[in-house]
Amino acid sequence: MNAAIAPGAAIGILGGGQLGRMLAHAASRLGFDVHIYTDEPDSPAARVAARTIVADYHDHAALAAFAGDAAVVTTEFENVPADAAAALIAAGAIVHPNPRALAIAQDRLEEKRYFAANGLTPAPFAPVETIADLRAAVHAIGLPAILKTRRLGYDGRGQARLESDLGLDQALEAFAGAPLILEGFCRFEREVSIIAARNAAGEFAAYDLCENEHRGGVLARTIVPAKCDAAVQAKAVAEARRLMQALDYVGVLTIEFFLMPDGALIANEMAPRVHNSGHWTIEAALTSQFEQHIRAIAGWPLGPAARLCDAEMENLIGEDAERWAALAADPTARVHLYGKREARPGRKMGHVTRLKR
Repeated sequence: MNAAIAPGAAIGILGGGQLGRMLAHAASRLGFDVHIYTDEPDSPAARVAARTIVADYHDHAALAAFAGDAAVVTTEFENVPADAAAALIAAGAIVHPNPRALAIAQDRLEEKRYFAANGLTPAPFAPVETIADLRAAVHAIGLPAILKTRRLGYDGRGQARLESDLGLDQALEAFAGAPLILEGFCRFEREVSIIAARNAAGEFAAYDLCENEHRGGVLARTIVPAKCDAAVQAKAVAEARRLMQALDYVGVLTIEFFLMPDGALIANEMAPRVHNSGHWTIEAALTSQFEQHIRAIAGWPLGPAARLCDAEMENLIGEDAERWAALAADPTARVHLYGKREARPGRKMGHVTRLKR
């Protein structure tokens, strides 16, 4: 794509969750219509979009109709079925990020291999399908270690920590035959993430490294800037740039790292999309990650990614959203609620950002 997409065109988004909702807000502000494709009736993104198609992600006829209406199609979640992206491209759609980036991010083993091949340092890892594989991997990597599904795990799901050789058979059986990966346990100082953007012309921009805290496997809090020196920030930015160039990536991409006590960065995973740890950019950066993504996929110049002030973002998880009245009365809180109809344990219902001046 060489020519920039003009305002008034339609941006297609696969997925109807909160990230799609916030992308729709950003696209609307730039003059675009947003069309949502989701398999979920009454989704958060659909309620702020110009048009929505509710259909299965394997419905090629519905995908072709969706492709015909959109100047460009993007995704708000990485686990888009591979045949959905292929069907959109076959129907003539421009899809950003490209299916290769999605495929790598969907498989933890391929992701780790890609990191290593492009100069990033992952934790020690090994594929696991049988008990013999698991025993060999434990012998090579050591314990403790984390046994994970290669696909579909997120927010702490699909993984188990192994502390000893006892019970390896039971641990393997609990995954019911799913392809797995064993990863070495990193005694990290903190988890940090870099959020960066690239457009089709190769223009690149990165935000300040942010620091993340998890509870129960779910991101609970992000603070920016992360507690690290300038050399760590520069290394994270360089690795994001290198990875995005290798993938010919267009859009926003996030890489989560473990920051080790000696300052080394261990690449944990990448998300080929806007990311929960970047929500602070809505109020605390010159260009939000959501506007940046729309600019990138539409072929516009990227916006400045400079941070305006320090910030702290708190996720509202499950019943946390019931605090909305108190938060609305708090002059320090910038409240975002996602319009989800039902609060469930572990479900992200919104977030609050506080600016530190």
